[in-house]
Amino acid sequence: MSAVGSAHITLLAPLAGWSTPLEEAPDAVFAGRMLGEGLAIDPTAGTLYAPCDARIIVLPASRHAVTLRTKEGCEILLHVGLETVALAGAGFEAHVREGQQVRAGDRLLSFDLDFLAQRAPSLLTPIIVMAESGFRIVRCSLDRELAVGEFLMEVERLHEHSTVASAATAAQSGPAASASSASGVVSARAAGASIPAGVTRRLTVTFEHGLHARPAALLTASLKNLAAEVRIASRGREANARSTTAIMALGVRRGEVIEIHASGPDAAAAVRALSAALEHAAAAPRLPAASLAHATAPASATGAPALAGALTAAGSTAGAGAATLKGVVASPGMAVGTAVQLQRPEIDIRENGAGIEEETAALDWARSALRARLERRADVAADNEAEETARGIAAAHLALLDDPELVAAARALIARGKSAAFAWRSALRRSAEALSALPDERFRERVADLIDLESQMLVALAGGSVAAAAPQLPAAAIVIARELLPSQLSALDPTRLAGICMAAGGPTSHAAIIAAAIGVPALVALGPEVLGVEDGTPLLLDAALGILEIAPPEARIVAARAQLDARRAWRATLEAAARRDCRTADGVRIAVFANIGSQAEAQAAVRNGAEGCGLLRTEFLFLDRQLPPEEAEQREVYARIAVALGERPLTIRTLDAGGDKPIAYLPLPPEDNPALGLRGVRTSLAWPQLLRTQLRAVLGIHSPHCRLLLPMITDVEEIDAVRALLEEERRALGQRAPLALGVMIETPAAALLAERITAAADFVSIGTNDLTQYTLAMDRGHPQLAPRLDALHPAVLRLIARTAEAAEAHGRHAAVCGGLASEVLAAPLLVGLGIHELSAVPAVIPELKARISGLDSGQCRALAQQALAADSAAAVRRLLADPAALPPDSGDGL
Repeated sequence: MSAVGSAHITLLAPLAGWSTPLEEAPDAVFAGRMLGEGLAIDPTAGTLYAPCDARIIVLPASRHAVTLRTKEGCEILLHVGLETVALAGAGFEAHVREGQQVRAGDRLLSFDLDFLAQRAPSLLTPIIVMAESGFRIVRCSLDRELAVGEFLMEVERLHEHSTVASAATAAQSGPAASASSASGVVSARAAGASIPAGVTRRLTVTFEHGLHARPAALLTASLKNLAAEVRIASRGREANARSTTAIMALGVRRGEVIEIHASGPDAAAAVRALSAALEHAAAAPRLPAASLAHATAPASATGAPALAGALTAAGSTAGAGAATLKGVVASPGMAVGTAVQLQRPEIDIRENGAGIEEETAALDWARSALRARLERRADVAADNEAEETARGIAAAHLALLDDPELVAAARALIARGKSAAFAWRSALRRSAEALSALPDERFRERVADLIDLESQMLVALAGGSVAAAAPQLPAAAIVIARELLPSQLSALDPTRLAGICMAAGGPTSHAAIIAAAIGVPALVALGPEVLGVEDGTPLLLDAALGILEIAPPEARIVAARAQLDARRAWRATLEAAARRDCRTADGVRIAVFANIGSQAEAQAAVRNGAEGCGLLRTEFLFLDRQLPPEEAEQREVYARIAVALGERPLTIRTLDAGGDKPIAYLPLPPEDNPALGLRGVRTSLAWPQLLRTQLRAVLGIHSPHCRLLLPMITDVEEIDAVRALLEEERRALGQRAPLALGVMIETPAAALLAERITAAADFVSIGTNDLTQYTLAMDRGHPQLAPRLDALHPAVLRLIARTAEAAEAHGRHAAVCGGLASEVLAAPLLVGLGIHELSAVPAVIPELKARISGLDSGQCRALAQQALAADSAAAVRRLLADPAALPPDSGDGL
């Protein structure tokens, strides 16, 4: 952690993966920021590290989350996946304990990505700056791939003399500080003496998994605007009911009795509010819980999920009798194979040169030959992540090869009578020593690039090639090295490479990046002991838990191989479904698109099998700036995203801002209720020049696969107004082909006018998030109502059905691009309602396509009719979670 003054704190990425806005989390408590501000990371590796120097104040028995507190009083929640508390610790391993002081980069948790992916509704990991600790986010790193230890966010104290922060700091530094007092949890006996008489009530906790993050947030939110001091007591301990962290630290489980004590003017109202929150939130079905029921349902087609889960649970620790080494996960996965020790190529060189002219010519020739090889690698068209990674590393090596300081140092040594090889190695090793002395691990990991470039140049000077020096691997080889060079790894036969183990190195080294790109499990920092493993020794590499088992028992190897086979079958099914066009089992075409907000997300969507973009959120171009983006800037961004999508459709939503998304350069009026104010297409029509600029930018990319989407439509006149502007700009640009113009159905007005709107538009896309909010008259950000805001409410489903019927009657295309499209459990229902396009978050697309491929459309229609006749969202969820609702052969395409 680096701190600026006493109020600014820098947090580093605690795990590797894609950073994404918190709104992408399919959970109302996190997405609605009920716990606090933050972001989410879609993890690519199974180890969670400390983002800063801090103390562990909450570590639940389920080990699915960690809450830390810095010395400044900032509390940070790291929550691995969603609804992972239901796994009761399976797939997780804790490396710390409550009350322990940790430093930035210390390992906190390990978790099995594959195990979680099959059982949790989402792997998105929220990183939350808890609101109650009095800090806010100043800046953060969003919509990009992060390596462990990279900058994540900077936070600052809201008030320099925050009483919350001061109290927290005092709790940690006082003589009686302990794990529980640091969490805001104190002895009930000690606290009771200071609490004045008030209102007390005893209640039984009925939350399925006790008072974890979600219910704790709902309880604290229910006390807003109430003037009362409220405490919750359980098992002889007591916590401030306004502190989410303190409630979580109580560790209250389902069925246990808590005592609520409130004093002050609103004491009675506070107790009633807490009681209602406990009752209503515990009774309300939640999206993740329902999704989990689906994810853990028996798989009839292959049984892969159940088999893999059983083996993972049984084999998550090393087999008896096996020596084990702990390392750092660089590339996740599991491998069973035999050890192959790999040494760096040793090339004999002479120190003294044969003359300045001859050695200079040799250096120039070798640099030219190596440059040509690296340029060929850097210029090759990249069709996958591995090729893109190789291109990037080649480009980095090219920059080093032509580094003027390195070349000048080598030439100076040649001028002093040294050989070209000696001079080059000396110059690079001097730079390597300088990098090794730096405190930043990421710079130290670049030393391997210098050593790699040294080796490649020495091979070139000797007249050979790196590929020629590569060893012939046996089948299922687990390569062991002190630190593998990128060129060494690239030269190995990937069909025989099962895993990689390095004694040194880091998770962000180029060799680690290559391993992750080609999908080879890898551990680094295993220590020198791994170099003593003899060639041919059986190994079990678990790069989810960070363990290498040396010579494990045969039974353990057999179980691990069965687990690998199950995982391969599961992945093969998902990958096959993701690659092909999506159809139901009886041949109905269902397009599966992606919701994206950047070029990086477009690339991730394609990797996950998206057939196009169903919603490009353009707000990222307009917000957080003092002037609107120019036409050229917009056009360039849209064009890059279109290129990333290839020939796939690109649906660009016009600016959806105003109301809850204010723009600094627009004089928007104050909004008493932003959700009902000047927002969406209303803002665009109020400032038509802003809209015209965006329309010209979209038209300017000249893509036949591009279409426009209008947000917040309520009547046909709005469509006509935008279409008139679009036609004016199209004719002004001399374009013949019109651009398809679609509208979002996200207000009850639009759904009720669906027959007329679908006749006026070229296609429609249903935004279930806003449609649910407006239909149920529940603010999406309301803390007490968020658990009841369910898109599967029969009223919302009837509006979706009405829209789909109207679209079909007019020969139009009806899509769903809201949160409901990303819920795999809802796929049969949406298909049955007549939806033919789903636009989801990229990560869920493989599972979504696999699910749809096993559905029968006739049975889906019957299911939809039952859902439309249901009395509540809870009843619909029970129907969808019932294995008998769809026969096994059609209900799971996996």
